[in-house]
Amino acid sequence: MTARTISTVHPSPLGDLLLTGSVSSSGLTLTSLGMPGQRGAPGVHAQVREDGPFAEAHRQLDAYFAGRRTRFELPLTTGGTPFQRAVWKSLDDIPYGTTASYGELGARLGVPRAELRAVGRALGANPLLLVRPCHRVIGADGALRGYAGGVERKRWLLTHEGALQPVLV
Repeated sequence: MTARTISTVHPSPLGDLLLTGSVSSSGLTLTSLGMPGQRGAPGVHAQVREDGPFAEAHRQLDAYFAGRRTRFELPLTTGGTPFQRAVWKSLDDIPYGTTASYGELGARLGVPRAELRAVGRALGANPLLLVRPCHRVIGADGALRGYAGGVERKRWLLTHEGALQPVLV
């Protein structure tokens, strides 16, 4: 059996998340997770909506939003360049409830300071928001910058994870 691309929607406090995956006889591999209005969101290449193969992804997302999960353990496949894949993989090393600056992330990857924009561009192309937690990367001054899902969602996620204090109004 050849792999086929399918998608589903997962309701969340951030809006309906679009999950896309490749399913074969060995199961589902998640290829993208996007948010409504996401800048540069991966397109849906599947006309087929199937919820069943995404059962584990739904379970883990529900647990994350309920505060019971701090890491995702799902089979993932991403495109991208070798550099992008290295940046995305490095996100797994930023613990839940913490943040890292673009400079810190670049230093971990051996990227010269003069080329940090490449790290930002790679983060902006991350096809697996939440699962590969690019929302945990912030400016050196603590500013929330450059999240494809929007800065307000980044703030919500970091507050949910305890990395930011809730804003009182």
